[in-house]
Amino acid sequence: MKSIRTIKDQLDRIIHLKETPQRIISLVPSQTELLCDLGLEDFLVGVTKFCVHPHHIRKDVAVIGGTKQIHLDKIKALQPDIILCNKEENTKAIVESCESICNVHVSDIFTINDSLELISQYGDIFNKAKEALIIVNSIQRELKDFKTFIKNKPVLKTVYFIWKDPWMAAANNTFINYLLELNKFENTFKNESRYPVVELGKSTVNEDVDTVLLSSEPYPFKEKHIKDIQEFYPNATILLADGEMFSWYGSRLIKAFKYFKNLRLSL
Repeated sequence: MKSIRTIKDQLDRIIHLKETPQRIISLVPSQTELLCDLGLEDFLVGVTKFCVHPHHIRKDVAVIGGTKQIHLDKIKALQPDIILCNKEENTKAIVESCESICNVHVSDIFTINDSLELISQYGDIFNKAKEALIIVNSIQRELKDFKTFIKNKPVLKTVYFIWKDPWMAAANNTFINYLLELNKFENTFKNESRYPVVELGKSTVNEDVDTVLLSSEPYPFKEKHIKDIQEFYPNATILLADGEMFSWYGSRLIKAFKYFKNLRLSL
């Protein structure tokens, strides 16, 4: 008789595994990319419509909805062994609904260490410990090099917008804020929580902001939006930012630090 493995997810929820999961559903785009980089693409049976890396994944694997709205009937029909969620990306109701089908693992990411822990957990769950260690080591190597690069760079007072109409910014208690701090971008909204709405008007003209970053996701900011915000931050350099680099916390981090270097050099 095979022994049952007991594993905790990042919310300290207990998962009991009789064997290594063979049919995986991912409800988180960055985790989908991570699974593929761990060599698990052939085991994916369901992904979201926002899972865009690798670019072909939505053609090869069933799409079961988005990150906030899922088609539970499609998920049931796919007979998954495990469903992978994230506390921020997916709702509590989604997690509870999925638990009625099979094991559910929930990630909870605020720091690089949280990301590395998740990668190691996936290595354990899916019997990919060697592959996970390679990714973890790569991220740590890139991070060490970036810290050397950024060490003597000046701190820039920064706003990071994620949405328009209403305008919303990334604030404290987010992975984005953690990466902003790592980049020595002092978040103007560091004393607020999560994603506050920013009321733009004459009273909000902020002359001491150095940099405004307009994220490519979830709102797809374009060059034309730079003019919309310039009058409120007259002395700031306004740039489009790759949202995946600032918010995807899986294997994407291997590429992120080179991107951050180039971003900083552009300033």
